[in-house]
Amino acid sequence: MSSGLASAVQFAGSLPGSIVLTLGQTLVVVCACSDMVRMMSVPRSHGRYVANTVFRTLAPLAVLTVALRVLLDAASGVWPNVTAGMFVLVVLTYRWRTDTDEDSWWKGKGKALGKWLRKQAGSRTLVAPAAGLARVALPVRR
Repeated sequence: MSSGLASAVQFAGSLPGSIVLTLGQTLVVVCACSDMVRMMSVPRSHGRYVANTVFRTLAPLAVLTVALRVLLDAASGVWPNVTAGMFVLVVLTYRWRTDTDEDSWWKGKGKALGKWLRKQAGSRTLVAPAAGLARVALPVRR
């Protein structure tokens, strides 16, 4: 095991590491429960809208949390936990990537927010100041 993984496993065994991992697992449970509510709710209902928005928001963080936990378990050699974690990771990723549901905040305002963020983060060209151009003497043609 590399020294980086050894220190990560050692941190996971400490009290602060256990608290961080417990909060991450709580996030995964909230994500899974909101997915169940989303599956059981009536289409185009408010409950489905909220559950889908929560799931779509928390799914990337939940996938990262489970992947980190699986990596730590693999480094520790706890193979039953690796198997269970990989199952949860595959299910979360599959549900997040394949289920296209129209009842979500991300389909409306989220798209507009993403478009605005891409526009803000886009490359900008620098324009020379107008004062610098005024001092240049250009020849006049007649």
